[in-house]
Amino acid sequence: MEFRPCIDIHDGRVKQIVGSSLSGDGGRVRENHVSEKDAAFFAELYRDHKIKGGHVILLNAVSDELYEKTKQQAMDALRAYPGGLQVGGGITPQNAADFLDAGASHVIVTSYVFREGRIFYGRLRELREAVGKDRLVLDLSCRRTNAGYTVVTDRWQKLTSEQLDGALLDRLSEFCDEFLIHAVDVEGKSEGIEEELAELLGRWSGRTVTYAGGVHSYGDLRLLKRLGRDRLNVTVGSALDLFGGSLSWKKVLEICSAEA
Repeated sequence: MEFRPCIDIHDGRVKQIVGSSLSGDGGRVRENHVSEKDAAFFAELYRDHKIKGGHVILLNAVSDELYEKTKQQAMDALRAYPGGLQVGGGITPQNAADFLDAGASHVIVTSYVFREGRIFYGRLRELREAVGKDRLVLDLSCRRTNAGYTVVTDRWQKLTSEQLDGALLDRLSEFCDEFLIHAVDVEGKSEGIEEELAELLGRWSGRTVTYAGGVHSYGDLRLLKRLGRDRLNVTVGSALDLFGGSLSWKKVLEICSAEA
């Protein structure tokens, strides 16, 4: 299990927020932590400790007035650690090259291909052609529903008709290199992981999968390691000491790196 760190950027600043509060309706975003450090600081930290595959996430919509400030922070982070970070948030075939040229190893995509409650395979093929399968990560963020786990889009506000299971992962694997799975119900709340989701993902033995959501203790990491059969990677956000939490990032790295 690898530790995949994060750099979430909103309104031009590195933050940890409750993701489900990004409704886009003008309501107040719930902030867990606002860092005094810029995005490049964290990128350099991860670079210096050889922690690869972290996620730089632009949380402002492209239409937001502060999007350009957020994008500049993201670009600074990518240039500080070329080849070491992935980037997501408003990625399209038209702008993906900007981020890859700045140093991103992969681009992370969700809403561009999941729209109106379904997968637009034409758009997915367009993305694969534009960036290459080996540089594309699909974000299959999901909520628990009566049907199991349902993929959500549009800042985690809209349910699709797609159920997250092995069949969906198999189908989408021909288009991407990795998957990023946010457990939306627990994301940003530091109240524990989605155990059933972790177990589901651990049973699938296809491409690299990174789990995000709810980690708040070292015990959660060890449980995720077991349920995920040591196949899952993990992102830790609000609970990490870098972002005001109680978990030492060095200890997190140690647990993730330990032999199962």
